[in-house]
Amino acid sequence: MTTQVVVVGSGYAGAGAVRSFEDEVGEGEADLTWVAEHDYHLVLHEVHRAIRNPAVEEKITIPVEEIKSHDTDFVQGRVVDVDTDERIVETDDGTEVAYDYLLLAVGSTTAFFGIDGLEENAHQLKGLADAKGIHSDLRDATAEATHSAPARVLVGGAGLSGIQVAGEVAEYRDDHRAPIEITLVEGLDEIFPGHDPQIQSALRKRLEEVDVEILTGDFISEVDDDHVYLGGGAEDDATRLPYDVLVWTGGITGQPEVADIDVEKDERSNRVYAESDFTTSDDRVFAIGDASLVDQGSDDVAPPTAQAAWQAAEVAGENLARAARGAPLQSWRFDDKGTVISVGEKAVAHDVKGLPIDTFGGTPAKLLKKTIASRWITKVSTPGRGLSAFGDM
Repeated sequence: MTTQVVVVGSGYAGAGAVRSFEDEVGEGEADLTWVAEHDYHLVLHEVHRAIRNPAVEEKITIPVEEIKSHDTDFVQGRVVDVDTDERIVETDDGTEVAYDYLLLAVGSTTAFFGIDGLEENAHQLKGLADAKGIHSDLRDATAEATHSAPARVLVGGAGLSGIQVAGEVAEYRDDHRAPIEITLVEGLDEIFPGHDPQIQSALRKRLEEVDVEILTGDFISEVDDDHVYLGGGAEDDATRLPYDVLVWTGGITGQPEVADIDVEKDERSNRVYAESDFTTSDDRVFAIGDASLVDQGSDDVAPPTAQAAWQAAEVAGENLARAARGAPLQSWRFDDKGTVISVGEKAVAHDVKGLPIDTFGGTPAKLLKKTIASRWITKVSTPGRGLSAFGDM
């Protein structure tokens, strides 16, 4: 019987691994089934664009039928259980898919860290519906706002996603001449924590140029229907910030369905431990992307970024094909090619491989950001789709 390979997830890791596996596998070596909640691949690192303009949806969603080959079966559904003894994946409608080798590429969900009221009151940005929801609330809030009583948008978490959300809200404000005040809150002492001071400074400058207020050094401790509290709860001596729209981008954790899968995982984050070849504690289960903690040596793991998922997917797909034919697996190491972050229509780039300058903005950074997105779309779809998306990225 032909080896059955199953890939779960249609994000960067899943979509990229499907394409890589199809390129690598020999005729008759294995059959592939792709299981995912959505029947499209979302270009997630550009989903913030839909906050300003939901019409960008058609440029950042790619139908799975456009990605996979005719030989690959697709099953739409959210995975709710994986039986590693029987080697069966079950979806929310009761569909069961048997596997010999399984790749978990289900991504991550938002971590709320037990902050009282945060999950109930905040938008997150993990999908297209989230971006559209933020857009809708922005529109409603500004409909009642005036210049003397502007709509107050608060973004929690000043990592990559938080910075891009704040920048996109600023563009929405300017495009619609809407009375909006934007505040970006980061509990640590600097925005884009843990990165080079050069890019931190450049991002801060760009955000301040578009009138984003930046508050650092105090963590959000509590949220209610109208206020965010910093440094203490509502009953304590805390800084109280009113808001009309609240977006939380302050961290990630593993998907809930991963919790019951019988593989070793980090108890705190619920993400699966994987070796550098993506194997887990179960030799029939592989893990990749934000769903995993992929060993990089010296007690380090791969970063939860789109760039890392793209690179890993190439090797993971090849390893699935190698496993099916009984060949040795390849190890993978993340190769950081630099960082590019959009702030509205502009961008900041840092430590881009092959370029002599450390940090830059302006037209070169903007074009680089567009090119990165278009190249990925071309890789998993067609050059025509990649070219078509260029102007909206």
